[in-house]
Amino acid sequence: MTEAFSLVRTDQQLQLLLIVVIYASMSVVTLIMYALDKAAARRRDSRISERTLLLCGLACGWPGAMLAQRWFRHKTIKTSFRLAFAATVIFNCLALAMLICWLLNLLS
Repeated sequence: MTEAFSLVRTDQQLQLLLIVVIYASMSVVTLIMYALDKAAARRRDSRISERTLLLCGLACGWPGAMLAQRWFRHKTIKTSFRLAFAATVIFNCLALAMLICWLLNLLS
């Protein structure tokens, strides 16, 4: 971990590293939530709401959600969920692009 911080030379680099850490962490959390929901679905037990899964994806966890959808074949059929998920990914990517541009002083 100290090696990663020794590579950071500017505040911008530290901020970009923080973004990567946030996305990685939220992706792991979201992937676990999808796994738990899939297991609950198989047991016909109480489930995690679609709203919660979408919010986790929106909160930077969408890469983990995409992996979970492929690995567990979960939440891949229902069209309304897929459309809502796609919208959250697009919104998140746009917000991320704007944040990175702002951090790199590309937006004035």
